[in-house]
Amino acid sequence: MKTTRLAALGLGFLFASTLSVFAKIERVVERSFTVQPGGTLRVETQGGDIRVALSSDNVVKITARQKIRASSDAEADELLKKFDLTLEQNGNDVAALAKYEKPPMGFHFGSWPPVTVDFSVTVPAGYLTDLRTSGGDIVVGDVSGKVNARTSGGGIRLGKIGAPIDARTSGGSISLEEARGAVKLSTSGGNVNVGRVVGDADLGTSGGSIKIETVEGALRASTSGGSIRAGIVGPLKEDSSLNTSGGSIRVTVDRSAAFHLDASTSGGEVDAEGLTITLDRSNRGRTKLSGAVNGGGAQLKLRTSGGDVVVRTR
Repeated sequence: MKTTRLAALGLGFLFASTLSVFAKIERVVERSFTVQPGGTLRVETQGGDIRVALSSDNVVKITARQKIRASSDAEADELLKKFDLTLEQNGNDVAALAKYEKPPMGFHFGSWPPVTVDFSVTVPAGYLTDLRTSGGDIVVGDVSGKVNARTSGGGIRLGKIGAPIDARTSGGSISLEEARGAVKLSTSGGNVNVGRVVGDADLGTSGGSIKIETVEGALRASTSGGSIRAGIVGPLKEDSSLNTSGGSIRVTVDRSAAFHLDASTSGGEVDAEGLTITLDRSNRGRTKLSGAVNGGGAQLKLRTSGGDVVVRTR
């Protein structure tokens, strides 16, 4: 096991700058670990950002940018005595962990912790990532391994991911360019914007809209605060559902796709022009439409109480 532990006075820092009183002093620590594809990168930080990109070799390179709320280098050194920065390799796995001790009684929450760390990491192809921050953004580039991401105070941006994704935030929006695998994205404070998913997609937000350009598997999308736009490619092999209480729903499907449509709204109209549909008995009206499309199949359930439902073919 290769281990680097840095918990006190300026070990191995490459850069330091002091600004005005009570501004931030920055110190940068860098470490590299030789690994093989298939390992896992674990990153945890309090209040900082996490960025992950693909490397061109079998090396995990970590840059930890420490931001210290202090008026002098001496004060920064004292604060670092209560701070633990751990960069370590265990077999084929690598961990980058930043943690400050618990705040004292009566300490103002907005200024805690006095030391935060932004992590920038490059990983080999096929490397898995498990990323967690309590107060920053998470950005992952074009990587081929599975991605788990959690933040309670920022947004999540994902590039072209070659494996399943599970990403959640309670304080920002989520965007994804492409995924080759099942996707689960959830936020309570922003929009969800997705490009292409080759697999199933489970998307949720309570505070924004949802847009997915193309999905090639089952789609589950739910929001209480915005509209939903979705493009479903190929046959519907499994049931899909789209629900919103605060906006409209617009879905595009292949002209030849066979499925059972169950669409209704209490705040607008249902429009499914161009579909070849055999209506269920008593299930066609201005606000409701139910029937077998191209002979029927898996169910496409669309529900909104705040707008129109529109289904179109490509």
